[in-house]
Amino acid sequence: MEITAKLSYLRIAPRKVRLVADMIRNKKAIEASNSLAFSLKSGAEPMKKLLDGAMSNAKNNHKIEDENSLFISKITVDEGPMLKRWRARARGRAMQIQKKTSHIKIILTAKEVKKEVKKEVKSKKAKPVIKKKVVQK
Repeated sequence: MEITAKLSYLRIAPRKVRLVADMIRNKKAIEASNSLAFSLKSGAEPMKKLLDGAMSNAKNNHKIEDENSLFISKITVDEGPMLKRWRARARGRAMQIQKKTSHIKIILTAKEVKKEVKKEVKSKKAKPVIKKKVVQK
């Protein structure tokens, strides 16, 4: 079962957010949330909020109670629209400033926990029987 969450128009450049996304890719959801809580990157806080939202989607919408079974199967960071601004430069010229935005999509997958069933293995080999010989004199 796949659980998705999206964040659009995040006002941080995609190349900065991709560093955070690479840090948590293919990890368990709880482990990724803990690592994002202590990360100093600027994209870590919105990414943590998005991941927590995806985990609550799994709990409320898909009825998955065990958060330990969730892991991040796919995370993508795409470019959003750029805000184009102008800055005055020397000799009456102007330079363009591009304020970039990001779109983030997280897909969580729940692993099914298999219960181990122990089977008794019967050995086909018979145990050797040691016979004692009694010597009479």
